[in-house]
Amino acid sequence: MVGVLQGFFVVWFIIMVGWFVGRRRILGDNARQVLSGLTFFVASPALLFETLSKAQLREVFAEPLLVTAVSAVCTALVFFSIVKFVLKRALPEALMSSMAASLANSANLGIPIAVYVLGDASYVAPLLIFQLAFFTPIFLMILDASTSSHRTTPWGFILMILRNPMIVGSGLGLLVAGTGWEVPPLLLEPIHLIGGAAIPAMLIAFGMSLNGSRPLQAAAGRRVDTLLASAFKLVVQPAIAYIFARFVLGIEGPALFAAVVVASLPTAQNVFVAASRYQTGLTVAKDTVLITTVVAVPAMIGVALLLN
Repeated sequence: MVGVLQGFFVVWFIIMVGWFVGRRRILGDNARQVLSGLTFFVASPALLFETLSKAQLREVFAEPLLVTAVSAVCTALVFFSIVKFVLKRALPEALMSSMAASLANSANLGIPIAVYVLGDASYVAPLLIFQLAFFTPIFLMILDASTSSHRTTPWGFILMILRNPMIVGSGLGLLVAGTGWEVPPLLLEPIHLIGGAAIPAMLIAFGMSLNGSRPLQAAAGRRVDTLLASAFKLVVQPAIAYIFARFVLGIEGPALFAAVVVASLPTAQNVFVAASRYQTGLTVAKDTVLITTVVAVPAMIGVALLLN
């Protein structure tokens, strides 16, 4: 337990460093975008490649992937039913709010949490693969079908997935793991060094993003939606993951803790990007990202204490 709390402290400390750096504008106005671009396109793919190239495929594609899929899909379906049929929101807005309630930040916080708290970045790989290769494209495809301003073909979605650097890095790492090929040390060493920049850069950029945002403004008229989406992301989804993993699959110990922590990750920032593209659900997306990001780490500490 002490090691878990130490891991959370490391994550929060670096986030606070990022918040201070951003508040004082020490790195300039565009630093967050630069750091985010570095981690997304360069450092994180390198880290995922190195981690997954050494992973056991049966551990990546077995029970953890199933827990991730069941908890995310069930959360999205239940939440969608509430906002569509009880709160009477339009279909595109209900879809976007459902993304906010179920789509996790698998990169900016998922990878650091997996490394510092769970002890292995491969714990977040099933979530990353499920969301990038299946869950997010399904949401976007339905949004395309329900709006008239954007149309994307199935082939376009395939290309979108294949062009994602996270998927490329993960895919190459899984290919190496599956074939048993030993990456030459001369090639692996620079990949290791580049991947080492991912976690601190992610967390500093994340801390910088917390400056200047004020959620739950009354004028927006979406407080109920936002609070409901935040509760589903931080409470309902981890609860579903726990019930399914513990009582259906019989998972116990560190594997159970890892499954629940991964399900407790905050809403992905990509949800706000999608909301901006489709011009729907902007308030819920932005506010849910901020609220769950601030509350997620204390919530995960609560999970650690409950599961001992």
